[in-house]
Amino acid sequence: GINAEYGESRDTTIARHVMKIHLNREQTATEGEMSIEMLKKYIAYARNKCGPRLSDKSAAKLGHKYVLMRSSARQHEHESNKRLSIPITIRQLESIVRITESLAKMRLAAFTTDQDVEESLRLFQVSTLQSAMSGTLSGVEGLTALEDQEEVRKVERQLKQRFPIGSQVSEVRIIQDFVKQKYSERAVRTVLNIMIRKGELQHRMQRKVVLRVK
Repeated sequence: GINAEYGESRDTTIARHVMKIHLNREQTATEGEMSIEMLKKYIAYARNKCGPRLSDKSAAKLGHKYVLMRSSARQHEHESNKRLSIPITIRQLESIVRITESLAKMRLAAFTTDQDVEESLRLFQVSTLQSAMSGTLSGVEGLTALEDQEEVRKVERQLKQRFPIGSQVSEVRIIQDFVKQKYSERAVRTVLNIMIRKGELQHRMQRKVVLRVK
């Protein structure tokens, strides 16, 4: 499955990780850091010289996920008797393929890997969930049978009521409290992830605590 925690830290460190692997390890700059000028050169090189392809394994995995998405969408439409405002079509699959290849390009890799697929699925999931929170997605939000958007909205509403702006709470405690109320852990983590990306929450103390900022 897609782990929400896995993705965010990777988003913030992937550039440093890539540079450490592919650039001159003898440079005198602080380990994992580089100048803006060097970063620009790296991006230009990757864009012009690297054209990664989907591996057979990646293609099979993405195809399987697409079938699951379509199946979930049809089930939602049948149960709700309502068409999705954002249908799951081949265009979404093409978008995920492009993201997967772009992740491989960042490493100057010739072929995509399982990690590229997982990250592209996570990014796509987050973007569709953000649409759901803004009311532009009617039902299926993810690629792994996520809870319906009503549960997500209930968690968000309760979280904002219980933790006013300025409050600082352990992330583990938030998750435990909502799980005790019979909400799924996946829904709670989804809300936390979305609120962080919207700038409503911020991590503190090495991601152990979240601060409500707006």
